[in-house]
Amino acid sequence: MGMKDQIRVVPDPVLRQKAEKVGEITDEVRQIIEEMRKASLDWERDHPHEMSAAMAAPQLGYSKQIVIVRENNDDKDDASFVALINPTVIRTSSKTKRDYEGCLSVPDIYGMIERPEKATIEATMENGDEVRIKATDGTARVLLHEIDHMNGVLFIDHIRGQKKAFYRLDDDGKLQQLDYSEVENNKSLWGGE
Repeated sequence: MGMKDQIRVVPDPVLRQKAEKVGEITDEVRQIIEEMRKASLDWERDHPHEMSAAMAAPQLGYSKQIVIVRENNDDKDDASFVALINPTVIRTSSKTKRDYEGCLSVPDIYGMIERPEKATIEATMENGDEVRIKATDGTARVLLHEIDHMNGVLFIDHIRGQKKAFYRLDDDGKLQQLDYSEVENNKSLWGGE
């Protein structure tokens, strides 16, 4: 069993929990970060048309406020990630943009999501340094998506009820719009509501 097989997918309840703040960066925290890196890259090896841009600890079953973010989203060969602990959104721009998002924990579904174009994030680095990140465009989107995981929110929650916002990747790596009836009452996506 590879690390990718440990990635939690909907409707796993850990994905809907508010993650706990990390008090101290211990060996356990560093081990979780390493497992997240390995699982992201293991998943990516099985998905030739996709890239693992980031991951949140709840996606591996750890209800902790830890995310890893790919340092270079333009180069699949660059496998370096930066870890952010207790990431918090300080502010976002009022100007928004719609773009595609997917998630390792929501297999085979993509969405057209509206998010702020800019975001300022505060977090603690793996080495304990405090940072303030002023992110724009794709980086802001990735960070906001991962911080949503800290609050038990998935990208699909932002587009529930939007009939033309759901997509699936075809065998050629092209996004095709889904018929909303495929997702509307899908209990694995929305839980047992």
